[in-house]
Amino acid sequence: SMSDVEETLKRISSHKGVQGIIIWDSTAIPIRSTMEGPITTQYAANLSQLASKARSIVRDLDPTNDLTFVRVRTKKNEIMIAPEKDFTLMVIQNPSQE
Repeated sequence: SMSDVEETLKRISSHKGVQGIIIWDSTAIPIRSTMEGPITTQYAANLSQLASKARSIVRDLDPTNDLTFVRVRTKKNEIMIAPEKDFTLMVIQNPSQE
């Protein structure tokens, strides 16, 4: 439900170092975000492609397997992507504040 989503967003946002959360649907359209509009669109468009590519690689290597989580560590932050059936949850955090 939407209230569950709001509750989850609040819970994750309260973690130290969390810089942003985006949830997008199966067509990479953002449905919830704690970030500015243009940034949300840019992150969702690019990272949905990354998650999709990662999933197809996992399935190519083993058709019985599936992607559950992607973690990208950069010099500035860490991006975590958790694809679900109908949506994808993405969290950006500053790893030095974990």
